[in-house]
Amino acid sequence: MPHSSGHDAERAAMRRALKLAATPGVPFGPNPRVGCVLLDAAGAVLGEGHHRGAGTAHAEVDALASARAAGHDVRGATAVVTLEPCDHTGRTGPCTQALLAAGVRRVVHALPDPTAQAGGGADTLRAAGVEVEQGLLADEAARLNRGWRHGLAHRRPLVTWKLATTLDGRSAAADGTSRWITGPAARADVHLLRARVDTVVAGTGTVLTDDPRLTVRPPSGALPADHQPLRVVAGERDLPADARVLDREAETLHLRTRDPHEVLGTLFDRGRRHVLLEGGPTLAAAWLRAGVVDEVLAYVAPVLLGAGTPTVGDLGITTIADAFRPTVTDVTVLRADGEQTDVRLTLTPSRHDPYPTEEH
Repeated sequence: MPHSSGHDAERAAMRRALKLAATPGVPFGPNPRVGCVLLDAAGAVLGEGHHRGAGTAHAEVDALASARAAGHDVRGATAVVTLEPCDHTGRTGPCTQALLAAGVRRVVHALPDPTAQAGGGADTLRAAGVEVEQGLLADEAARLNRGWRHGLAHRRPLVTWKLATTLDGRSAAADGTSRWITGPAARADVHLLRARVDTVVAGTGTVLTDDPRLTVRPPSGALPADHQPLRVVAGERDLPADARVLDREAETLHLRTRDPHEVLGTLFDRGRRHVLLEGGPTLAAAWLRAGVVDEVLAYVAPVLLGAGTPTVGDLGITTIADAFRPTVTDVTVLRADGEQTDVRLTLTPSRHDPYPTEEH
């Protein structure tokens, strides 16, 4: 049922649980990111925890351990969790049973677990007399795990296409130079974006032409660079041994195919759930034609070139009626003092069907 108004302590606890779930360094993968905070009757924090990856304690169990280590009695406590407690035995036991054994009297969770195997925890808790509420900060929780939820629905990773373009739709000048179309604020934003995905994909053409690193390289102190996404190069051509994408800063996978579906199938099977597409115009056009782009992040610079490389290749569109028209969901101005001001557009090509279930 929807969460009632008030409950300031629970709302603050859910925000903390979401922050815990997004802890840097927690491995991305096929499992959801989950955080949990335990509150006493007065709203004071007894313990907190988060899931650290497959095979580790779930967030609820981690929070219970934290409370016990601090000497707190959790009987009668409220558990605030970003995802419905699981009700199955996998590598770890059911979180529902851990909460019941601890004497937790109330559970507030943001989202239901949509999977057939792990879902149903709320019903189990209610049947045992625990008060359960759902929906607190549900939108924030959904955004946190959108790659996981997308994978449940589509059996492939979520794909975000990132592009940097001039006002006249160019990604490089006539002589091939492209550094830098956007300013420092936009480039810093891209590194934050890379830190939130588990895979970056570029084509062999981009690697051979631009020799990119495709790593997270934030300004000092802005973001811990303890997560480097998997770098994937898609294409049939060989890569030079000294290509920067082959350095030791991050893992690199060369998939010798130009088929977007084959690339995404391979990545899904490897547990990858969110792909950042950073290729050139040919790769971008192929993925758009294949219908696998789920989100577009366009960094638009106040620059005119008049000629040069287009941002995207031929889409096979011959009439304005067939134009690719994604929906704009956000417009953000990116500026740094004394530097170029750019605009970031967030666009959604289409809405997806409701998420079905999958074991995890």
